[in-house]
Amino acid sequence: MTTYTDLIAGMTATATGHGAHVTDDWKQGRTTYGGLSAALCLEAALRTLPDAPPLRSGQFAFIGPAAGELAIETKVLRQGKSTLFVGVDLVGEQGLATRAILTFGAARESLVAHSDLPCPVVAPPADCEFFFPPGSGPGFSGQFEVRMAGGTRPLSGQPPEYLLWIRHRDPTARSLAALIALADTPPPPAMALFPKFGPISTMTWSLDVVGLPAEDDDGWRLLRSTAETIGDGYSTQDMMLWDQGGRPLIAARQNVAVFV
Repeated sequence: MTTYTDLIAGMTATATGHGAHVTDDWKQGRTTYGGLSAALCLEAALRTLPDAPPLRSGQFAFIGPAAGELAIETKVLRQGKSTLFVGVDLVGEQGLATRAILTFGAARESLVAHSDLPCPVVAPPADCEFFFPPGSGPGFSGQFEVRMAGGTRPLSGQPPEYLLWIRHRDPTARSLAALIALADTPPPPAMALFPKFGPISTMTWSLDVVGLPAEDDDGWRLLRSTAETIGDGYSTQDMMLWDQGGRPLIAARQNVAVFV
């Protein structure tokens, strides 16, 4: 198995940006797992712009399959006093695969502070059962540990919400890009209402980075993913990620095409 750390270490500088080779154990069907595509965009941006301020937000459009050798091109869209807007294109053998807009922002003094993203109270990971039955799950799922803290599973017919403990099997995957790679782990919660298995395809992913985990924790993150609407072959879903101490990390949304 190619670990996240090894895959990222294999990225190379090219005349137009960066290159990456994605092994089959990081794929979902014929394409690279979406969370990894997003992480590669961020990794390439940070290598191109090592002095960028902290990432605040990212928007990712998964336009086509990310197959074969990947080329990643980074472009500064606008540089302000405290913010930096960066565009990143991830291109595969069949053309543009992922387009990202990354927004970086330096911290500023402010008179206002507020947070209302309470973490659900659940059992610890060790007391929760596996989410994916043995031998099941998409190809990339072997890269992660996934345990069921609440909610339901695909095809259950229950309300479409997952509540999952997730972490990298690679203990050295501790960067923000690695966290983003982790945050897309489960299948869409819309699949809870599927009468049978069928294809899905994430079209867009918007995320806001609202906190960072402690550097010395054990890597477990609690993810809640809820389908808000399903209809006309599409689903909108809300996603929230916390660390094990209840600190909010990422607030996100996805639009997913469903073919059932």
